[in-house]
Amino acid sequence: MSDRGGPLQESASFGPIVSSRRDRLSLAVAQAPLWLIAIFLLAIWAGYFILTRQNFRQAFEFILIGLSATISTTLWSYSMALILGLIAGLGRISRNVIIKNLATLYVEIIRGIPILVLIFYIALVAVPSVVDSLQALGFWLISRDISFLGEPLSLLSNQAISMNTRAVIALSVTYGAFLAEIFRAGIQSIGRGQMEAARSLGMSYGEAMRYIILPQAIRNVLPALGNDFVAMVKDSSLVSVLAVRDITQVARLYAGRTFRFREAYTTLAVLYLTMTLVLSLIVRMIERRYERNG
Repeated sequence: MSDRGGPLQESASFGPIVSSRRDRLSLAVAQAPLWLIAIFLLAIWAGYFILTRQNFRQAFEFILIGLSATISTTLWSYSMALILGLIAGLGRISRNVIIKNLATLYVEIIRGIPILVLIFYIALVAVPSVVDSLQALGFWLISRDISFLGEPLSLLSNQAISMNTRAVIALSVTYGAFLAEIFRAGIQSIGRGQMEAARSLGMSYGEAMRYIILPQAIRNVLPALGNDFVAMVKDSSLVSVLAVRDITQVARLYAGRTFRFREAYTTLAVLYLTMTLVLSLIVRMIERRYERNG
């Protein structure tokens, strides 16, 4: 009797194990980012299609010339936007009425105007106006015998400022307002008790903000900062309206010269999709790492 019951008991004991494995497998399939896999497969297929078709390969090699301009514009603009955003974010929570209102005015004006309009205005109106004002200040300083300050300013000219530089300034000023709100929210997410505790230990307001509040705030808003960087990679295509030779402008030139619109803009779309997808994965990896360490 015991020998006959052995296999039945063994199969019964394996039943829960098999069902639990099936449950884990079904859960893994349900939680798998199928949309991400689909995008990866689409990018791989598009890359293979581009590299194996002569017309697409020629478009890819031509458009790739503008990749360095796209990357440099994005990196410089985002670096400057981080500084502007941090300053404006601190200004938004300042107890000084003038500083707070100036920071709020900057944020609200920038956020209320489309990015494309801001790029035109900053590059073609604001920058020349600032240069002319500095040049006039330089001549005034020279007339007051302050030549060591006046001469460098008087030599400034609008022709010396390239469209690439103007594009970087425009993107920096624009994204600085968006990053200011991110920094403000991150700082305000830290409890007031930590500032009070730091001040009770003898720290000044600046020291407490630098060593206690800001490190925690930046850690909290790191995913949002990463998402804005990905957004800037895409919005950097707008600087092509200033004739900056990024991949968008180069693709437009190629399409206008060869009339191969399908090849040019398909390649351009794949390039942007690849860059944003890779950057989004990096941002998610950093976010998960901070969640585990936190």
